[in-house]
Amino acid sequence: MADILDGFLITRQWSDITDTTGNTHLQLSFWLTTCQGPVLLRYINQPAVFFIESNYIEQARYILSSHIPKNSWNDKPITLKTFQGNAIHAVYFNQQRFLYDARRLLKEQGIVPLEADIQPTDRFLMERFITGAFSISGTFLQKNGFLETINPKVKPSRYQPSYTILSLDIETAITGNQLYSIGLISTCSPTPQQTQQYVFMLGNNDCHTTKPDYLYFCHDEAALMTQFISTVQTIDPDIIIGWNVINFDFRFLQRVADRLHIPLKLGRNNTLLDWRQSRTNSEHYILTLPGRLVLDGIDTLKSATYSFESFSLEKVANEVLQRGKLIQSEDNRGKEITQLFEQDKEALAAYNLEDCQLVWDIFQATELIEFAIERAQLTGLAMDRFGGSVAAFDNRYLPRLHRAGYIAPNIPDNPQGVGSPGGYVMDSFPGIYNHVLVLDFKSLYPSIIRTFKIDPLGLIKGIESCQTTPKADKTETSIENKETFVPGFNGAVFSKQENILPDIIGELWAARDEAKLHNHTAMSQAIKILMNSFYGVLGTPGCRFFDYRLPSSITLRGHFILYETKALIEQKGYQVIYGDTDSVFVSLKGYHPNIAPDTIKDIGKQLAKALNQWWANYLYQEYKIESYLEIQFETHFKRFIMPTIRGSEKGSKKRYAGLAINKNNESELIFKGLETVRTDWTPLARKFQRELYRRIFHNEPYQDYIRSLIADIYAGDNDQLLIYRKRIRRRLVDYQKNIPPHVQAAKLAELRRQQANKPPKYHRGGWIEYCLTTSGPEPVEYLQSPLDYDLYIERQIMPIADSILHFLDTSFSEIIDKQIGLFD
Repeated sequence: MADILDGFLITRQWSDITDTTGNTHLQLSFWLTTCQGPVLLRYINQPAVFFIESNYIEQARYILSSHIPKNSWNDKPITLKTFQGNAIHAVYFNQQRFLYDARRLLKEQGIVPLEADIQPTDRFLMERFITGAFSISGTFLQKNGFLETINPKVKPSRYQPSYTILSLDIETAITGNQLYSIGLISTCSPTPQQTQQYVFMLGNNDCHTTKPDYLYFCHDEAALMTQFISTVQTIDPDIIIGWNVINFDFRFLQRVADRLHIPLKLGRNNTLLDWRQSRTNSEHYILTLPGRLVLDGIDTLKSATYSFESFSLEKVANEVLQRGKLIQSEDNRGKEITQLFEQDKEALAAYNLEDCQLVWDIFQATELIEFAIERAQLTGLAMDRFGGSVAAFDNRYLPRLHRAGYIAPNIPDNPQGVGSPGGYVMDSFPGIYNHVLVLDFKSLYPSIIRTFKIDPLGLIKGIESCQTTPKADKTETSIENKETFVPGFNGAVFSKQENILPDIIGELWAARDEAKLHNHTAMSQAIKILMNSFYGVLGTPGCRFFDYRLPSSITLRGHFILYETKALIEQKGYQVIYGDTDSVFVSLKGYHPNIAPDTIKDIGKQLAKALNQWWANYLYQEYKIESYLEIQFETHFKRFIMPTIRGSEKGSKKRYAGLAINKNNESELIFKGLETVRTDWTPLARKFQRELYRRIFHNEPYQDYIRSLIADIYAGDNDQLLIYRKRIRRRLVDYQKNIPPHVQAAKLAELRRQQANKPPKYHRGGWIEYCLTTSGPEPVEYLQSPLDYDLYIERQIMPIADSILHFLDTSFSEIIDKQIGLFD
C-alpha cells in the first residue's frame, strides 16, 4: 500500500550485496519506530561517492581504470569547488568497498579524495537534513512483525517517538564459565508503569513450591538461551538497556551462544549481532543490533554530563534512587550469587530482576532516553554513539556548505598552531569577603561565534577579500572594511554575509530558550552540550576545518571581553576579585553583612543590565555588528572565600567556596575545586571542611569543633571516614618506580587474594579503597595494622583548616597547641 508514515531512526547500516541476478550494489538500511510499529527502509543501487579536484581527474581515471572494474565507477564534473576555488569532479561507485579501494590507490599516488571518510548512510541522511525524525512516503509491505519499503521518499519531520524498552541483566558463575540466569523487564515509554518481568534460570523447581510468575526454569544452558532469544523476539524491543551491557552481558551471551552453536539472532528480522573491536582497547567492543538500540547506562550517563564518584550500579543507584542492589557486598557478591544459585534460586531471581529494575529506574529518574532522543535529533548521530562531536558538527555543517557551493577539506595532516590560547583566568585576590556577586556570560563561546561571525567558510571568504596572512601575534587583525567583514585574531577576518555557523548557533539558541520555557530539561541539556562542543571541534586537529585562527579568534576575543568587563565594573566602584573564562566575581565592599538579599540581587541585575547595554553599543559602533553577548547575574554569595595556593600568599585559581543565597533567600554552601568536591580526599576531610566553613561563614564558634574532631580521631571514632578511594588507571605491573599509595595497597590486596586462592581484582586497574596505617598503605579488605592518625591529621585535617584559618589570624597548630597545653 502507498502511504505516508512518520518515524524515528533506530539503526542505520550499509552493505554491499549481490541480488538474485548476480549484480552487486550498495544497499542502505534504516530501521525506524513508528506509530504502526517497526519499519525497515531499504535503498538499493545507491552510489557511494567522494570528490577529486578536477585537475587530477585524468590521472585518477588512469589509476582507477587499472584496478577497479570498469562498470563499477564513473565520474562527472559538479558545480562545487574547494576552499581554494578549484573545480571538482564527483566519483561514484556501485559498492562501498570499491570506494575504499579507490581511496587507498589514489592516496598511494599522491591524490587525496575529498569527503571520502563519510559513511554512505550518514551522507544520505545529512544531505536531506535528516537527523532523527523523518517522514516516509512509499509503498509499505507487511513482513514478519514489521513493515518494509524500498527506495521511499523521505524528508525531515518533528515526530516524537515512543519506544518499547527492555532492561537486561545476567548472572553468572564467579569463574565466568557458566550462565546462571537472564533477567528482563519490558515496558513502553508512554506507559512505563506497565511492565513484563522474566527471569530464565538454569535448573529445576526442585522444591516443588509455588514459584514467582516471572521465574522460568530451564534444564540446561541451551534451553535457557533458546527461550531468551525467543522472548526477545516476541517482546520486540526498540531499545535494550543495561549496565555495562555491551562489554559484559552481551559479550558473555555471545560466548555462550558460540560455545553451544546457537545463532544469537536478537536483531529485528532475525539478524545476528554485529561486533566490532575498539581500535584503542582490545577488550572493548562496539555492538550493532539491526533494528534495536543498545544503550549502556554508564556511557549514556557520561554523555549527559552526569558525574559520580563511581559508576558502579550500586553507587549510582544509591545516589539517584536512594536504594541499591539486594546483595551489597562487592567483594563477596560473586560467592553469594553462586550460593543463592545452589541453595535459593528464587532469591537469586529476585536479585537478578532487581538489577534490571534499578537500571530502568535510573534511566527514568535521569531522563536518559529523552536525552538520547534529543541528542540524536540535534546532532544526527546514532542514539548509541557517544562522543562524536566532530561528526555531529559535520552533520549540521556539510550540507549547508555544499549548498553554499563548496566541498569540505580533509583533516589536515600536519596542522599548524595546534593548541589555541585557553580561557582567560584572572589572578585572584585571596581573602574572606562579605557579599560577592558572580556575573556570568551566558554560553560565552557560542555567543562569540554568533556575534563575531566566526566560521570556516566566513574565514575563507574574509581572507580572500581582505588578503590577510596568518600570524601568531595574538592581536586583532587590522582591517578597513568593517561594513562587510569582522576582524578576528592572528590574521583572521570573517565575512558578515557568507557564513554558516552563526546561523546554526542562532537556531540552537532559540531552540534552547524554547526548551527552557517549557521545562524540557533533556532538550535544553542536549542543546547546551552541542553548542559548547563547537569551540572544541574547531580547535581540534581531528576536525576537517581546523585552522588555528578559528579557535584563537574565539578565546582571544573572550580574553578581551572578560578584561574589558572587569574594567567597566571597577569604573563603577566595585572590586573584581576573580574571573574565569566566562564569569567575574565582584566584591561589594562597604555593604553591611546583614543587608537584605533582595537589595543585593537588585544591584547584581542592574549591573548586568548596564554591562549588556554597554556591549551592545560598543560592538555596533566599533564593528557594526549586533551583540549576542549576554551577561547574567548568576549568584550572590553572602560570605565568600578565595583561598591562597598552598604554601604561598598568591591567590588560587578555580578554587573557592561561599555561602550562596538562592531564589528563596535560603543559604547554601558552594564549593569549587576544594577538598570537599575532590574524591581523592577522605570522607572525613570533606565532612570537616564543610562543617568548618559553615561555622565560620555563619560566625559560629569553631575552635572547640576542631579540638573535638582531633580527639575523636585519636579515639578511633572516625575510622570508617578515613578510607581513601582512588582509581588505578593502568595495569598494576605497569607501576615499577615511584609507586603511589593506592597502587601499593592494590598490590598488597592482590598478594592477599592470591594467598586465599581468590581471582585477581586490581591487576587491570579499577577502584581501590585503602587506609594509611603505621605499616604503610593497606587495602580496606585486608586491613591489619593500626591507622596512622598523626599522618591523617597532617595530610587531611591541618591543610584544610589552615586554608581558611590564616584569614582569621590563627592556625590549626595554635588551636591544637592550646588544647595540649591544658594537660601540661
